[in-house]
Amino acid sequence: MIGTLASVLPGSLAADGPDIPAADLDYGQLSPLIAIAAVAMIGLVVEVVAPRRARFVAQTVVAVLGSIITLGLTVWVYLGLEEVPEGRWAALGSVGGEGAVAVDGPGVLTWAMLLIFGILSFLMFAERSHEGGLSDFIGRAADAPGSPGETEATSARLEHTEVFPLATFALAGMMLFAVSNDLITMFVALEVLSLPLYVLCGVARRRRLLSQEAAMKYFLLGAFSSAFFLYGAALAYGYSGSLNLTEINTAVSARGDETAILLAAIGLLLVGLLFKVGAVPFHSWTPDVYQGAPTPVTAFMAAATKAAAFIAMMRVLFVAFGGASWDWRPVLWVVAVLTMLVGSIVAISQTDVKRMLAYSSIAHAGFLTVGLSGAYLGDQEGLSITSVSSVLFYLLAYGVATIGAFAIVTVVRDSAGETTHLSKWAGLGKESPFLAGSFAVFMLSFAGIPLTAGFIGKWAVFSAAWGGGAWLLVVIGVLCSAVAAYFYVRVIVLMFFTDPVGDGPTVAVAGVTTTVVIALAVITTVVLGLLPGPMLDLAQNAGAFVR
Repeated sequence: MIGTLASVLPGSLAADGPDIPAADLDYGQLSPLIAIAAVAMIGLVVEVVAPRRARFVAQTVVAVLGSIITLGLTVWVYLGLEEVPEGRWAALGSVGGEGAVAVDGPGVLTWAMLLIFGILSFLMFAERSHEGGLSDFIGRAADAPGSPGETEATSARLEHTEVFPLATFALAGMMLFAVSNDLITMFVALEVLSLPLYVLCGVARRRRLLSQEAAMKYFLLGAFSSAFFLYGAALAYGYSGSLNLTEINTAVSARGDETAILLAAIGLLLVGLLFKVGAVPFHSWTPDVYQGAPTPVTAFMAAATKAAAFIAMMRVLFVAFGGASWDWRPVLWVVAVLTMLVGSIVAISQTDVKRMLAYSSIAHAGFLTVGLSGAYLGDQEGLSITSVSSVLFYLLAYGVATIGAFAIVTVVRDSAGETTHLSKWAGLGKESPFLAGSFAVFMLSFAGIPLTAGFIGKWAVFSAAWGGGAWLLVVIGVLCSAVAAYFYVRVIVLMFFTDPVGDGPTVAVAGVTTTVVIALAVITTVVLGLLPGPMLDLAQNAGAFVR
């Protein structure tokens, strides 16, 4: 009997079973994604095998060096992208990974941007000169705040070196998120980038209750947003019969008129994506999480998560729902106006530096949405800059300045840790001209003052919106920029022209890594403001999203 079954089953399977072809993957094209995932895996191995005393340095080297190698692979992939026709604007790259990822010009440039943000953030993670030779991360997250266990962990000089592989996994998720070409891959990437960030938000060494509260709020609201995104993906599948963005676009373009299921799918997907960029009305988590999370984690989230989420949102709207642009553009107009107004006005009343930067982040999400909303008309003749290229430049300018600003926040301290109340920053210009001057450069860039990268970024997104017919948004954006300039200039006046209260601000001696981050951020902000041409050309030559 056994021999009979053995002789019959293989033949039956061969004759009646489906012929499943092997996946055809271009590993060279996917090498940056594979490399950054490998770096995260190596970090886990280091965590297991390296001696405790050597772990922190080893994890820092693995994360930074691995990200630099991945950045080199990203440049190699970009140089090898081939041009393909895509409407009036050519596109670079192709769809790979069996249709799951789109390795194109905007996606690969986003990879490079995310890796730069990751390298700068990892250098901030590595700072150990502020807490008596320890990092900003608690030794044992399981210990209750103020408990004997926490005191014991601090006395034993324990550190959470797992933060490096966790952040690297989040970076891998962001890179996949930016190039996902189907909604399931995008959802998986969304979870991969989100789950490590939930953990990282709750492991601050100082103000642990606030840190844990931030992690809980981020987790709960993030879970809700993920559910909305997944429900929207299900409705998109019900409408088009596919989760692939290109096939969804084919179904949308072939429809006779709008249907409720299509509009619901677009709306639910936007809820999940707008939450990640911190746009109104899905912004409530931003100030609490930015304030409570460890400052290096806040910098990483503020720059990298926003970049990945905006590119992913543009890919979904332009590639999958480009044929329904007149349905979603009015929604984005409303979101852009509300986000700019809330971010610019509420920031004026903030007295905490990190909360002020959080509302600044919300306002910048509104400015970026202005560039996106003039959308889908970026291929008009005579338009000098597209929505995609303007958003790419803006994300780079904003991200670098944000990481630099938060790096300075980690240095202004007192006996209780970081001093984030604005009153404690009075007279910082006299105490540390380098830090105050650097922070002033970042504030001027956020305000969009000429000769800074922020000015060129705002000019770019406003130009793209104007060319797309969204002139009313541009007018409102300019007015909100003027309002936002008030609280940025207020901080500069406070640092340089206000007498300190009491003994004045206390500035810790910045370590080498933090100093490098601040210096690189200042240089990049100034260079992109004075010589924006090469970067603008690079973003413009990246072309459109491939389908």
